[in-house]
Amino acid sequence: MFTIQNYVRAESLEQAYELNQKKSARIIGGMLWLKMTHIRVQNAIDLSGLGLDTIEETPDMYRIGCMTTLRSLELHPGLNAFTHGAIRESVCHIVGVQFRNLATVGGSIYGRYGFSDVLTIFQALNASVELFAAGIIPLEEYAKMAPDRDILVRILVPKTTVNSTYLSVRKTKTDFPVLTCAAAQTSKDFTLSIGARPGRAVVIREPHFGSAGTFSEEDVRAFANDVSQNITTGSNMRAQAAYRTHLAEVLTRRSLLTLKGGSL
Repeated sequence: MFTIQNYVRAESLEQAYELNQKKSARIIGGMLWLKMTHIRVQNAIDLSGLGLDTIEETPDMYRIGCMTTLRSLELHPGLNAFTHGAIRESVCHIVGVQFRNLATVGGSIYGRYGFSDVLTIFQALNASVELFAAGIIPLEEYAKMAPDRDILVRILVPKTTVNSTYLSVRKTKTDFPVLTCAAAQTSKDFTLSIGARPGRAVVIREPHFGSAGTFSEEDVRAFANDVSQNITTGSNMRAQAAYRTHLAEVLTRRSLLTLKGGSL
């Protein structure tokens, strides 16, 4: 059973950080996964009064506050135009609208869940996280780190992507994914992120596919086969490792051909 001793609505990030240094404290977002745990929280720290529920656009990047809901990501016209609908596709299958109205992007990223669609798409977009104490860290690096007592303030998405796509396989529409695959192309390289392996999403980069239209279907098939041969997958109640390995090849190929503008 999840119990809270004291509720604190933080008046500043400094206050929240100081309170969060105790192991008995927790930063709370939508509390949709936290409430399923069996822990006793001395101080539940709420960041909802700090204006961190907005998506800001600058000439160089999108700055997404940690308290931004998944529903806000799904409906944001700028982000979805920039990602060619990949952001919307990555979150629209997560449980339901009521859930997405509560779940926060900060909680999704901080949790580093193996099943996370959100972690998959933002890694492909070469995002970084802004931490209160540690500063800005590439998300790919942050995803490999163990949880600590720092506060995730924002997710930063650079405007370097020229095209992107998101694919996933689910047994039912709102179930956890069997495998996720996000692909993003810049003028310099191609980034692939594969999640729900069922481990945390991993990133693969291929400079050869940087410029649109410079790769053939033979290149695509060879790269997809190489990905499936080298990615680590596992088994759980949703799928066996061999099936996930097969899906990694299929979704990689489909992602590349989608970016190229070819058939699946």
